Amino acid sequence: MRICVVGAGYVGLATAVMFGKLGHEVVCADVDRKRVKLVRNGSLPFHEPHLERELTKLVKKGVLTATESTARAAEDSNFVFICVQTPSLPLGRIDTRPVEIASMNVGEALRDSDDYKVIVVKSTVVPSTTDSLVKPIIEEASGKRSGDDFGLCMNPEFLQEGRALKDSMQPSRIVVGSGDRRAGNLLMGLYEPLTAPKIMTDLRSAEMIKYASNVGLATKISYANEIANMCVRLGIDSEPVLKAVGMDPRIGPQFLKPGLGFGGSCLPKDVKALLDKAKSEGYESKLLTSILAINEQQPLEGIRLLETAVGDLAGKRVAVLGLSFKGGVDDIRESRAVPLIKQLVAKGATVVAYDPMAMDSFRKVMPKIEYAPTAADCIRGADGCIVQADWAEFKRLSKSAFRRMKKPIVVDGRRFMDPDSVRKAGAKYLGIGYGTAGQQ
Repeated sequence: MRICVVGAGYVGLATAVMFGKLGHEVVCADVDRKRVKLVRNGSLPFHEPHLERELTKLVKKGVLTATESTARAAEDSNFVFICVQTPSLPLGRIDTRPVEIASMNVGEALRDSDDYKVIVVKSTVVPSTTDSLVKPIIEEASGKRSGDDFGLCMNPEFLQEGRALKDSMQPSRIVVGSGDRRAGNLLMGLYEPLTAPKIMTDLRSAEMIKYASNVGLATKISYANEIANMCVRLGIDSEPVLKAVGMDPRIGPQFLKPGLGFGGSCLPKDVKALLDKAKSEGYESKLLTSILAINEQQPLEGIRLLETAVGDLAGKRVAVLGLSFKGGVDDIRESRAVPLIKQLVAKGATVVAYDPMAMDSFRKVMPKIEYAPTAADCIRGADGCIVQADWAEFKRLSKSAFRRMKKPIVVDGRRFMDPDSVRKAGAKYLGIGYGTAGQQ
């Protein structure tokens, strides 16, 4: 099959590589000339090592290429996947303009083609977007009718940054929402080589499945943080509590770990978007409001822990390790490092930060704080440090590095460092939800 992927971002390129590996011819279309050039050279515009390796192979084989012309790429394809971003607007509503532009370009391609094509929306959009926005735009631009002249499907993605290739080739499930049976069956056939459970539904249900999934993950994270915050005030280590809770098969252990809150390109955006959609339908979701409120407050827990050890932060030098929203990626979207550092600065602290991959991007957001070339340089002379992202190299900080701190205090904002190793290195360990029972 010939497949066009509109949008050479994270989802688009993961989708393109997956179909390329399944033996299809793939062309990525994007309006960003720099991205197109990178893809043509077998490179990614973001950090995802395993995915880039496979992209390079496919480009060298001539299986995958890129273009700036969506219309031309779509005209020559059997399937067209719309994978453009849907960023948040100030009040949480998604910005559908990229989807609208992509839909119009695809519609124009259909106008000049006599072949039946299946158009697949893979961008994250709130329920009713595909049938009430995408469909009429394509129909008007093409002069053709959905269900007769072309097929329309909604196919949400469930990727985690840092493991895009694995999640694409071994997905937890494949959801196909279709406007008509023919289109749905054709798209299901495209996914036949993948052994994941498959579900076919209508367009709006498929859109809702994506949001319900991400809200569920966000709920578990905020729940874990609420439990951890209560535990630490009761002198209880939250780790065995949450570990035991996660053994319940009805709950499960994943995403049940305390920290400084969730970030990234999906969870915050999707919770806000669903909350906004619910409000537009006259429903006030107290749960979604609470999830976001807990997440906004959670970075303050790291600061509170540091203050218990060093007192007033005014005039203190505080190191922040990790600026991406999680270790292993260079994405700073909704990173908890932003509210964390803003609050530290507001309290009068001098902040020095380090991240293996994300410092160039972070400098554009917060240019006035200090940046260090290494983790060891970052903590040198600090009155304490807060580990904001779980990069493996932070676990390898040496005893000599901690000795160069003014006050060797480590606030583990992701509960991933080994407390005994930190103590053996001569530093005091304070973990989110750790509790005085575990801090002798």
